[in-house]
Amino acid sequence: MTSYSCLLKLPSVQTYQALRTGSGLSGKTDEASVRGLPNTLFAVQILYGTLPVGMGRVIGDGGCFFQVVDIAVLPAHQGKGLGKRIMAEIMKYIQANVPESGYVSLIADGQAQDLYAQFGFIQTAPHSVGMAYSIPPRPTGHTS
Repeated sequence: MTSYSCLLKLPSVQTYQALRTGSGLSGKTDEASVRGLPNTLFAVQILYGTLPVGMGRVIGDGGCFFQVVDIAVLPAHQGKGLGKRIMAEIMKYIQANVPESGYVSLIADGQAQDLYAQFGFIQTAPHSVGMAYSIPPRPTGHTS
């Protein structure tokens, strides 16, 4: 019988992209993935046998600011407590590595806020409001 295990290792670019899109998160380009992944402070993967089926990362400056990102579990493996397992590993890292004045944040999509609340995350509104800026698509080819 195949079981789940945790791997505290950064996923490859291909695994990262497959887990993001496979779990319903937005896709990331090869360029963005190649540039971004090496800057990860902490990463966890959930394996089903040897197959990666979930992941999560912590990014930031390593002192003042930390952000929990890329919490993803493939649909066929959802509802089995794997999101909690990912967050438990992330919380171990946070508790051991974030200085007292460090700020840990995340963006919760939909009902994911219920998962994060179980680990002590609270909504920041109305004191602060999350905002985002998206880079518009760049033109391809040469312009004259």
